[in-house]
Amino acid sequence: MTDDRQRIDKWLWHARVVRTRSSAAALVTEGHVRLNGERVSASSRPVKAGDVVTVALDRVVRILKVTGFAERRGNADAARLLCEDITPISPLREAAAAQAERNPGSGRPTKQERRATDRLLDRER
Repeated sequence: MTDDRQRIDKWLWHARVVRTRSSAAALVTEGHVRLNGERVSASSRPVKAGDVVTVALDRVVRILKVTGFAERRGNADAARLLCEDITPISPLREAAAAQAERNPGSGRPTKQERRATDRLLDRER
């Protein structure tokens, strides 16, 4: 392997975007991954430093800039060195994070607060 490029499925696995390499390959072949704005259909497609990878995963779209590669899959700290998260923060996500912050010792959320959070996050029960 050269140090300047790596297979996209392997990079997604090393960057800890997914748990297994086979699920990374499935994500690519199902068309949920874009490389520099173009949909990737082959998991063997190489990525290089500076490329922008867009991943649609679990109702969330993450935009990652490739900053490095690894020979082996390491811990979460090592994975953070492989990419830079450039996903813009949406107002909905920002509001949900603000509401999720509770004062220490304030106890569990009330039913009214839970329902407001569910409405904000567009969850149905």
